[in-house]
Amino acid sequence: MPDHKPAASTSPAPARGGRRVRARVKNSRRRSARHLLSLAQLQESMKVAAPPSLQNAMIAGLQAALAVLLALGSMHVSPWPELVGFPALGALAALFGRYASFERRRRIVFICGILLTLGVLLPSLISYAGATPAMMVLVLALCAGASTIAVSHWSLGGPGAVIIVFAVGAVLGPVDSLHTVAARTLATIWGAALAWLVCMLTDRWRSQDVSVPGAPSGRKPPFRHQLIAACRITVGAALAALVTHAAGWQYPAWAAIGATAVMQGGHLHITMNRSLQRMAGTVVGACIVWAILAQNPSFWTMVTAIVLFQFITELIIGFNYALGQITVTPMALLMTHLVAPAANSNLPVERVIDTIVGAALGIVLALIFSSADDRAYFLRRQKKLRARR
Repeated sequence: MPDHKPAASTSPAPARGGRRVRARVKNSRRRSARHLLSLAQLQESMKVAAPPSLQNAMIAGLQAALAVLLALGSMHVSPWPELVGFPALGALAALFGRYASFERRRRIVFICGILLTLGVLLPSLISYAGATPAMMVLVLALCAGASTIAVSHWSLGGPGAVIIVFAVGAVLGPVDSLHTVAARTLATIWGAALAWLVCMLTDRWRSQDVSVPGAPSGRKPPFRHQLIAACRITVGAALAALVTHAAGWQYPAWAAIGATAVMQGGHLHITMNRSLQRMAGTVVGACIVWAILAQNPSFWTMVTAIVLFQFITELIIGFNYALGQITVTPMALLMTHLVAPAANSNLPVERVIDTIVGAALGIVLALIFSSADDRAYFLRRQKKLRARR
């Protein structure tokens, strides 16, 4: 009998199918964007929840504050006080691994110390080689992507690649000699060593019996997934920094930091929450640091403020990311001021503008680059939340 089934394929069918697929993708992006900009999403970003362990948050805050204090104080009284900010960058390694086991925490802090040191060494070498400011902005973006892969590969956890990007952003200025490169690097190593030592001596105070939702499981995601995430963050950091650089602003690194912090969220709703929280917290934090810098504070006054803000940040950021940004902003700006003293009084204002640009671009790019699975998960989640109300 003759086969009366229709042909397996004809030329118009794929075209219609392709149009339907493109229409569904476009529609899912529109629906996702609508939900991201809804009042419900804003309300979700304002929720306050207790951290997994207040004890560990307090210990981590004390460890980070002590490491930064020792780093700043020891370099200030050394023969090289002009390098005072660089050990503080290395000391930020103490921020990582607060919920890890004792043995794994030491490994995490050690690796992060190396990454922070490389974050100072490599851009300094490239700057010394004669890179232009625009080229240095691209170096910053590439470092953001590479840091994302490193954090994922070694399961380093929070606060993630954004801390390494902060260190890179602090050293983007011109470098005059290899001696300067070496001095910066050794100073950063000193700070990282202090962080490791502080954590090693005080980790027994931490609790290891803490369940942390979404914490790294120790299993590495497929390298392809790591690479995709790194490419997204590289593009986001590059665009944010280039936009602010083209506008003539002095600190394009902050826009890259904002984009990185927002885009390293695992899901669209987390990305949007981070964006809103980062913008709101930065505005308040910038007002605080403006009031501090307006008093023309002494070195030890700034050190006291940095240490205090560092401790408070680690204590409260687990409740709501915006609360942490209120205190981390003055800490970061004062530390940046110590590394490279600001030539003008617009430091807090530029921080706000750059952060808003970076965070806004971060959420736009996160939506553009999102996969169908990302959007489907987000829309299912929104549907469940509406059903509970």
